[in-house]
Amino acid sequence: MVSALYVVLGALLLVKLSLDVVKLRMQYRVAYGDGGFYELQTAIRVHGNAVEYLPIGAILLVLMEMNGALIVMIHLCGILLIVGRLFHYVGLRQREFRWRRTGMSATYASLVLMSLFNLYYLPWELVLTLY
Repeated sequence: MVSALYVVLGALLLVKLSLDVVKLRMQYRVAYGDGGFYELQTAIRVHGNAVEYLPIGAILLVLMEMNGALIVMIHLCGILLIVGRLFHYVGLRQREFRWRRTGMSATYASLVLMSLFNLYYLPWELVLTLY
C-alpha cells in the first residue's frame, strides 16, 4: 500500500513536533499552557496545526488508493501534503511568511486534489444502489 509511506511520514512529523513541545516545556518548566513563552506558543501551534491537517489528509490518501487511483496520483498528493506541512513548520518556526503561505497552499492543494480524485474514483455504481 503506497499511501502507508505518507501516513508513516506524517506520523513521524507529528512525533517530531510533539517532542519539540515537550523539550520546550521542560526547558521553560511549563506543565500546562504556554507560560507566556513565544517559542513554546509557536511550537504548540505548529504541532496543533499539523494535527488538524495530517489526519484528514491521511484518510483521504488511503481512501484514494483503496478506490483505485493511479500510484502517481497517490505519490503526488502524498508528497504535496508532507512537503506542505514541512514548509508550514519552517515558516512558523523561522517567522517566514512566504514559507508558511507556500506550506498552506501545498496542504490545501493536496486536500482538494485528494477530494476530487476520490470523487472521480468512487465506485458510483455501489454508492447509487439501494440494495
